[in-house]
Amino acid sequence: MTKLRRNVPRAGLADENASAGPPGLGRPVTVCGLPVHPLTLEESVAAAEALIADGGPHQHVVLNAAKVVQAHDDPELARIIRSCSLVNADGQSVVWAGRILGSPLPERVAGIDFILALWRSAARKGYRVYLLGAEPEVVEATARIAAGQGVKIVGYQDGYWDEAHESDVVTAVREARPDILFLAVPSPRKEYFFARGQEDLGCALMVGVGGSFDVVAGLRSRAPRWMQRAGLEWFHRLVQEPRRMFLRYAVGNIRFIAITAAHRARRAPH
Repeated sequence: MTKLRRNVPRAGLADENASAGPPGLGRPVTVCGLPVHPLTLEESVAAAEALIADGGPHQHVVLNAAKVVQAHDDPELARIIRSCSLVNADGQSVVWAGRILGSPLPERVAGIDFILALWRSAARKGYRVYLLGAEPEVVEATARIAAGQGVKIVGYQDGYWDEAHESDVVTAVREARPDILFLAVPSPRKEYFFARGQEDLGCALMVGVGGSFDVVAGLRSRAPRWMQRAGLEWFHRLVQEPRRMFLRYAVGNIRFIAITAAHRARRAPH
């Protein structure tokens, strides 16, 4: 089988020098110095299926305003994002930034929508799925719900392990032989975990899902559709988790705007 070529541009590359990425995904555009594949939700699922068929290991990552800010401050996180096979714009703010920077994206591909669509694909195609992360009762409920939708769940474990036991977690995943691993822990912990363990985890596609297990399990609700379309889902989440999210949005969104403005200024003709 012909191996898909990984998208591994060097840190700091401009748009015109970005790698074309794996066949079928198209050339990623660059938003605030990071690659994003200009794909719809349907196209993203098709790309994920191609990566699974390839055998991997392949890493999927989503970009939102908070992660752009994190990557701006953390060159290693930026390098990991650039090495990922599939990058989606999870935040509407990233879609808007793409337009401002001349790198248009067809739509926002929300992480929770991608996960649920990929579960439907997994149920049709018989993919083996492992769920890792979140609280014990949350991941258990998520596994039960996914299995009820026809997904073949081959294992699950909560996200509360320490560094000393990471090798045990990796071994448990590898022995379950999943095609897809969904990891529900905060960024950048999940990106670093995948980067360290991708060769040992033994799965074709690794997908970081953040707090999506909480949504599936019913602990958090999604914003109404009109708020999603208006790019206000962040406000809905702030109302649900004000203490945890206030600094992230109050400070992070301002910094994201500043980073976008700086990249726009660099592109402006002199």
